[in-house]
Amino acid sequence: MQTHFSPERLADPHLQPLEKILRSCVHCGFCTATCPTYLITGDERESPRGRIYLIKDLLETGRNATAEDVAPIDHCLSCLSCMTTCPSGVDYRRLVDHARIAIETTYKRPLPDRLMRAALAWLLPSRELFRAGMALAGIGRAFMPILARVPGLGDKLAAMLALAPKAAPARSGTTGPGEFKAPAADAKRRRVALLTGCAQDALAPQINAATIRLINRAGIDVVLPRGEGCCGSLLHHMGRERKALDQVRANVDAWIREADGAGLEAIVVTASGCGATIKDYGYMLRDDPAYAEKAARVAALARDVSEYVAGLELAFANPKKLVVAYHAACSLQHGQKILEAPKALLRRAGFEVRSPAEAHICCGSAGAYNILQPEMAAKLGARKVANLARVKPDVIAAGNIGCLAQIASGTTTPVVHTVELLDWASGGPAPAGLG
Repeated sequence: MQTHFSPERLADPHLQPLEKILRSCVHCGFCTATCPTYLITGDERESPRGRIYLIKDLLETGRNATAEDVAPIDHCLSCLSCMTTCPSGVDYRRLVDHARIAIETTYKRPLPDRLMRAALAWLLPSRELFRAGMALAGIGRAFMPILARVPGLGDKLAAMLALAPKAAPARSGTTGPGEFKAPAADAKRRRVALLTGCAQDALAPQINAATIRLINRAGIDVVLPRGEGCCGSLLHHMGRERKALDQVRANVDAWIREADGAGLEAIVVTASGCGATIKDYGYMLRDDPAYAEKAARVAALARDVSEYVAGLELAFANPKKLVVAYHAACSLQHGQKILEAPKALLRRAGFEVRSPAEAHICCGSAGAYNILQPEMAAKLGARKVANLARVKPDVIAAGNIGCLAQIASGTTTPVVHTVELLDWASGGPAPAGLG
């Protein structure tokens, strides 16, 4: 792609690598075949190629974003399927992330949108506030006919309430901080940190509980570090970069304390969306002299739970030979390039694993996307659920909390995290709906 940056614009060191990314695009259009929003709309502006042209203009001119610029960027799920497909290796993620920051700093959104985004940025990264929000969801449902008519917010409020569980899960003993010692560890103890997370810990505490049991069975201690919190992914994808990087630094401090103290061989992450962001910490803090090296160390330690457990010695005695439809979360298959490990683990544990058609297409969750863009998310969710149903599963498994909630909202088939099935097959309790 030909670019027309002025020398003054290219003097900005942050624009130089973005200009190189733009020039790597050859207009081939392969990305349109795997872009979820283009598949739904058929609109070139809703494709990676169309968005790249838009971002190119924003970067070259340095102008403020307009409403016409904002809509296509907001509609992007950041699923990164286009990057998997692209034969030229265009790093689209860097372009769209920069565009979101530019929109956040140069565009004033309509008041309803500002209010919803502020509420999500305040609520979702906090476990305690998120739990409080779930408790209030029941009251909100009673007023849904009224709330649905609020201009600019009704559809988003309805989507948020639809995704909330009917009852908040009971608190578990795995919220942390704390340490879970393996009952039969080697003399030289192995030790990992587990990301407690924010929304997942409130929505599905059983996921981390299953992970701790599974890793302990392999003779490895698990620590939930003091000071660790939201990974920063939500605010990062909303363009709120300053606050996102504050969250990143807090986590880096927490994990480096553990690594330099009792030691860590890995930071295990059970939400693949969080994992994709944590593995990018080195890039996100590359310009921070106080944190660049530490952030790179953290990124190198980060492992998705399937990636880590694949290397452990575990004995499986599957109680039921169920058919598992495996949903590959975008942040796992496209963001982290982890394709086979979860399926191989499930087969090793004695399950029959089936992959649905269009396994590379997003389910529509994408962080807070299914709240902020409910119409597009609903179409993608229905498409994903229909494809999963066609393989006739007994249970659906995935490795990301957003995907689990999105898919579960459209099916009566049990939807569980991959690690819950692995824990069950190695001696843990049956996941909900499978006992």
